[in-house]
Amino acid sequence: MDLLPGESPQILSKHKQRFRSLKLVNVNDDAVLSETPYGVDYGRLSNGLTYYVRSNSKPRMRAALALAVKVGSVLEEEEERGVAHIVEHLAFSATKKYTNHDIVKFLESIGAEFGACQNAVTSADETVYELFVPVDKPELLSQSISVLAEFSSEVRVSADDLEKERGAVLEEYRGSRNANGRMQDAHWVLMMEGSKYAERLPIGLEKVIRTVTPEIVKRFYNKWYHMQNMALIAVGDFPDTQSVVELIKTHFEDKVPALDPPLIPQFTVPSHEEPRFSSFVESEAAGSAVMLSCKVPVVELKTVKDYRNLLAESMFFHALNQRFFKLSRKNNPPYFSCSAAADVLVRPTKAYIMTSSCKQNGTTEALESMLIEHFLRNEPVVGIEYEAQLHKTLLPYITATEVSKYSENFRTSFSCVIKTIEPHAAATVDDLRTVVLKVNSFEEEGNISPWDDENIPEDIVSIEPNPGHVVQQHEYSSIGATELMLSNGMRVCYKCTDFFDDQVLFTGFSYGGLSELQEYEYFSCSMGPTIAGEIGVFGHRPSVLTDMLAGKRAEVGTSLGAYMRSFSGDCSPSDLETALQLVYQLFVTNLEPGEDDVKIVMQMAEESVRAQERDPYTAFANRPIKIGEIRKVDPFRACEYFNNCFKDPSTFTVVIVGNIDPATACPLILQYLGGIPRPPKPILNFKRDELKGLPFTFPSNVIRSCLESHGASPVFSPTMLSVELKNENMMEDVHLTGLMSKLLETKILQVLRFKHGQIYSAGVSVFLGGNKPSRVGNIRGDISVNFSCDPEISATLVNLALDEILHLQEEGPTDADVSAILEIEQRAYENGLQENYHWLERILRSYQSRIYSGDVGASFKIQDEGRTRVRNSLTPVTAQSALQRIIPFPCKKQYTVVILMPQSSHLKKLKSFISSRDAKILVGVAGSAVLALSLWRYSRRAANS
Repeated sequence: MDLLPGESPQILSKHKQRFRSLKLVNVNDDAVLSETPYGVDYGRLSNGLTYYVRSNSKPRMRAALALAVKVGSVLEEEEERGVAHIVEHLAFSATKKYTNHDIVKFLESIGAEFGACQNAVTSADETVYELFVPVDKPELLSQSISVLAEFSSEVRVSADDLEKERGAVLEEYRGSRNANGRMQDAHWVLMMEGSKYAERLPIGLEKVIRTVTPEIVKRFYNKWYHMQNMALIAVGDFPDTQSVVELIKTHFEDKVPALDPPLIPQFTVPSHEEPRFSSFVESEAAGSAVMLSCKVPVVELKTVKDYRNLLAESMFFHALNQRFFKLSRKNNPPYFSCSAAADVLVRPTKAYIMTSSCKQNGTTEALESMLIEHFLRNEPVVGIEYEAQLHKTLLPYITATEVSKYSENFRTSFSCVIKTIEPHAAATVDDLRTVVLKVNSFEEEGNISPWDDENIPEDIVSIEPNPGHVVQQHEYSSIGATELMLSNGMRVCYKCTDFFDDQVLFTGFSYGGLSELQEYEYFSCSMGPTIAGEIGVFGHRPSVLTDMLAGKRAEVGTSLGAYMRSFSGDCSPSDLETALQLVYQLFVTNLEPGEDDVKIVMQMAEESVRAQERDPYTAFANRPIKIGEIRKVDPFRACEYFNNCFKDPSTFTVVIVGNIDPATACPLILQYLGGIPRPPKPILNFKRDELKGLPFTFPSNVIRSCLESHGASPVFSPTMLSVELKNENMMEDVHLTGLMSKLLETKILQVLRFKHGQIYSAGVSVFLGGNKPSRVGNIRGDISVNFSCDPEISATLVNLALDEILHLQEEGPTDADVSAILEIEQRAYENGLQENYHWLERILRSYQSRIYSGDVGASFKIQDEGRTRVRNSLTPVTAQSALQRIIPFPCKKQYTVVILMPQSSHLKKLKSFISSRDAKILVGVAGSAVLALSLWRYSRRAANS
């Protein structure tokens, strides 16, 4: 993220997203692009700080702020490895003006939640601090900019400050030592070999994090954090940009520039003609994989020709990835998935990367296929019709030859690095070298066969259905929605918005799901979407459909839950017809799996199960699926059940939200949704109050147990507290539960990270989807507290978290605590009102609410009134009462804790933490409830409210 003048390719490249709506312009390939960012108030202060300010009215009354610093881990000396990242942490901890994480508290007090709205990232080349803040009060923007000014030059580095933050940084380091982290680090070192980048991973070295002195940290900060190395970016709902510029000057202009600051050195990444090979064996790897990376120098975006090349490059990757997808869906495919992309790794180097996941012992076969596919030899790979509206001026003139030339960047003589990842050693470096020589020989001799394209039908729907008609229509002016009852029984509710010009979202749901099945057929039927998806649930095979949808933005997916079946889609307004055609095809397609279909899907499923067996988190989160269970799946029954799930339109309610014109959309709705034939007899037509419930119970005592990981993954510790909401207080208690979970998260984070400095992050989540969607009875669920930590102190930290929850139950929160969570909730609510996803979810929830009785507007109103009552009545006393009522009180008498412990940490260390009796109880509970809990989690969106 390089935002200083003359070096802003990332900013400029994003402008291509806006070309669709621009008029054609006269261009010359040699024309130089302006160095001044488009539509931005840009400048430089006398002390060297660069600023960019842009007005953007969406979302309303919000601003995104960033301080980009051209200082990263590559600038560290040996004794500083990890210090750039430590500085980033210390910035939020203590500065000249703020102390003891008061910055975090201030930002939360204005509704900017820690993590989501205040965060930072350190990479090899830069550190970027980001804030997302409300600006509906004049002082908020000024105060937020002043926070970034503190980061720029006033970070305090005392011994106490460093010691408090050291534990959080160590925990972040430990968290990156899992299988993925180890593999990524190994690949990075291989890619950067011969460069300082190879020895300067941003996370640093554990010994430096543990022992670095305040003097070393302060020296690094003072050496590199200078105004000329920084840029301030402000984008938001500003009445004018000049007033924001004046605020930037107010908070930054008095900062004195350094007299003789060191120049930021430039580090190179050496090229190499011979490919580098690595066979990485990782016992916890999710599966076997191959990664091929070819490094090239970063080309600055300066001319129209450079810009045109970016478009041609993106077309190349689109075409290549389509080929990979088709190959992965053939009989005995060389890999299960494969994709290619380009990415800037570090300031001087870009990489063209291909990655595939393949069957066990299949890495050499996958590598051979990947290498063969990128030798395109300039044959046409995509026509100029592809995405014809994209970049109107340049795209029609890009030739197939221009696109195909990007295959040259994948040649193994171009600084190529090839790595395999396997859970057990199979492919050797010599094996990989042999494959490269073999494919190079094929290419030199011209023995690579041209691509044989499948026949692609022109129309998704071959015979247009007879349109249905509207039986009833209701206008819900309070929420700006219209409801149509169609002649085939389907209910459709649509809401027109202007939040995003290019977005339409929709979801359809019907009651009745996996809970209605006999236990013996549950597993087969739960795989229905997976098996059906590989065959083609929309009337065409996925590999064919991919080509049919080229140039369109229309996606539809399906889901089978415990109590509901649903389909969801996302499309461009111009492609709404295509999306609705896919829904129509979903209902009229009869799936019949063939032997090849089943073979491919089950092979992929078995590889997935083997990956889960290697992943220590699988056993921790769920009961692992066994290969034997997969092999008992009846694919014909799975497809039969899936067919029945999406057959009867009269059982479905569909909600559509986005940038739609009713004059255009309604005829399409009648044609493709109203045209779905209604079966002569009801199919899976369930009444919500008569659905079968899942048989599960919550432990009524204390359970503390531990699972031992077979690898070196960090300890992970969730604490679960059961929740039960009474029917008579349902509306208020649902909102209260959400607020209380945010209160618990804030307070636990304050204790475990900001006070004791022993965790990196903590999350508190609420799940209320365990009940069947009946309109009567209480709601059961859980509140889960999650964090990772050092195994040696896991028991202590769990106890500290429980102590804090108990303290809140017995003493209540402070006025400041209540004010902060109300502000965070309000700001999130205001943001949601400007997002299609929020309205889609709210309208769906109103239909699914237990108070729904045919009037979705009334249901919506009751929920909003419940929220308002809760907010208006929330005080420290009412919050305390809610915590006593919603979760067990006192909390230490009923909870469940399960810890995932690395194998190197012996269980005897936790002798005081776990009793053998508790472990036996947990095993019993887990064994009897595994099916119920699996179904329960599936039904999360079907929460009663």
